[in-house]
Amino acid sequence: MINNQPIGLFDSGIGGTSIWSAIHELLPNEDTIYLADSKNAPYGKKTKEEIIALSIKNTEFLLEKNVKLIVVACNTATTNAIKELRDLYKVPFIGIEPAIKPAAIHSKTQTIGILATKGTLSSELFNKTVEKYQDTHIIEQIGYGLVELIENGELNSPEMEKLLHSYLQPMIEANIDYLVLGCSHYPYLIPLIKKIIPNHIQIIDSGEAVARQTQKIIEEKVGKHDVGKSNAIFYTNTNPKVLTEILKNKFKVIKQDF
Repeated sequence: MINNQPIGLFDSGIGGTSIWSAIHELLPNEDTIYLADSKNAPYGKKTKEEIIALSIKNTEFLLEKNVKLIVVACNTATTNAIKELRDLYKVPFIGIEPAIKPAAIHSKTQTIGILATKGTLSSELFNKTVEKYQDTHIIEQIGYGLVELIENGELNSPEMEKLLHSYLQPMIEANIDYLVLGCSHYPYLIPLIKKIIPNHIQIIDSGEAVARQTQKIIEEKVGKHDVGKSNAIFYTNTNPKVLTEILKNKFKVIKQDF
């Protein structure tokens, strides 16, 4: 089945481009439209009602662009709003959740760490997931300040390194062997995280799993794009400089109020 409509993605800023990259790598022929709601980042500090309202706004924007499915490329929006989105709209939604399952299953120390936003860690969906792995000691850490620094282009700043040290050191001392990144912004911190944690600690993010699920939905439900050169458009409601730099100036970035 052929369907040349684009894939839509949204996040509370630039972080979801880590998810976009995984999808683009697996499905290079698909057109994509990415929405960075950086003006309202981070979602992790907002109430559930605010997150739902923002997610609806973002969905409406993407539906106006005639997308065939929507990837909620934000852990906080997924854990707080995806049920409501699926109830409201017919378009398929693909969410992103912290990859607790593979970490818990493969952990030899039965101790794993998760770095995520307050909105994700306090969500009902996340806590239901955690309940399934009561034999595993899960150390939860809110990444206060990390999203803001990433959105400001301060990936390798002394402040970023200081924050990460303070968040990761207690996990290292507790003998974790898996670190789950529970925010789509955080994969951009992996090079810095690797400088802090021992080599034996595995880092897990959700990018590849989301890309595979996107491929599955396209093949089974909505149809794939014709073979050929794909088109990717990125929208942001703040200064496009950081988003443009993250994308290495390879794609079209449009500043638009929404």
